[in-house]
Amino acid sequence: MTRRVAIAGVGLSDAGTTKDSTPYTLIADASRAAIAEAGLTPADVDGLASTSLGTMAPIDVAEYLGLRPRWVDSTTVGGASWEVMAAHAADAIALGRADVVLLTYGSTARSDLKNGLRTASLDWGSRGPQQWEAPFGHTIISKYAMAARRHMHEYGTTIEQLAEIAVSARANAALNPEASYRDLITIDDVLGGPMIADPFTKLQCCIRSDGGAAVVLVAEDRAADLLTEPVWILGAGEAVSHVSMSQWEDMTTGPAAVSGRLAFERAGITPEDIDVCEIYDAFTSMLLLTLEDLGFCGRGEAGAFVEGGRLRVGGALPTNTDGGGLSAMHPGQRGLFLLVEAARQLRGEAGARQVTDAELACVSGSGGWFCSSGTMILGRG
Repeated sequence: MTRRVAIAGVGLSDAGTTKDSTPYTLIADASRAAIAEAGLTPADVDGLASTSLGTMAPIDVAEYLGLRPRWVDSTTVGGASWEVMAAHAADAIALGRADVVLLTYGSTARSDLKNGLRTASLDWGSRGPQQWEAPFGHTIISKYAMAARRHMHEYGTTIEQLAEIAVSARANAALNPEASYRDLITIDDVLGGPMIADPFTKLQCCIRSDGGAAVVLVAEDRAADLLTEPVWILGAGEAVSHVSMSQWEDMTTGPAAVSGRLAFERAGITPEDIDVCEIYDAFTSMLLLTLEDLGFCGRGEAGAFVEGGRLRVGGALPTNTDGGGLSAMHPGQRGLFLLVEAARQLRGEAGARQVTDAELACVSGSGGWFCSSGTMILGRG
């Protein structure tokens, strides 16, 4: 017999101005907060999912936290890793391979860049298939920009519609005291900023921040002992697409078209039932295409769909209610932060940015330049 699985606790950590913060300390702080919120102890944790840190992920994280898990996962598919690993963890818990799984992540990407410990992530090297694109200076952002331009060409999507996504993200961030940037912006502000990669100006690109996040998943038989209201995983899907741009069959759609369909089918609901969305937004067009892939609007319709404040708290489809990667936080990978915000919304703990009567959430992470996707449907009660 399989068991239902719930999010029992979530936690965030912020390096702030503390110069001694490391990815490990951020992981520890967020993990302690999530475990304590659930009313559990580290001794209860028998599963661990983490990636993008150390030489033997997630063993090094387990050692740092003093854990000895009997189930682990370190799936690395970019920003979608956390939704994919959460789905894997839910499957493991449902089958009894673990009872309490901790997903945790930390990064000091912003501090490392400021302190000269790393350089900007212009590309991911030239090994394997990327050797055919790297010599031409094809950066990460330019790949997203190509996809954005293709959507504009195919469907008439306007630069003002893309800018509205950044404006809506900032409006939501203004309600979030933990957001990195809270001053309201206008479409003119977005379009008047420095060009980074046509059509993206600076405010259409995710910020770089430090931060940590953690989520605790538990089996349903532990739910009665929780200190918080459980948020249930109703359905999940995952998919991968391409690495080389030449192998991307259609630049106006990504693997979320597959992961989203699977997640909604497994949850037994439709996009029309969703109250709040948390969707990866490394760039404005990333959110635009994902909305279409998930079925919230038809192909080519997302430009008009995002107009009129639809994505803002109080709008028809509140999306990235914490301000997203465009305004709130983006510490290297953002996928786990999406799950944290969705859980807070469904538990009614989001403060000024709370979506009224939120009962169903769609969380969708994306990796690479639409190379991977993980989508989860979460519900309360």
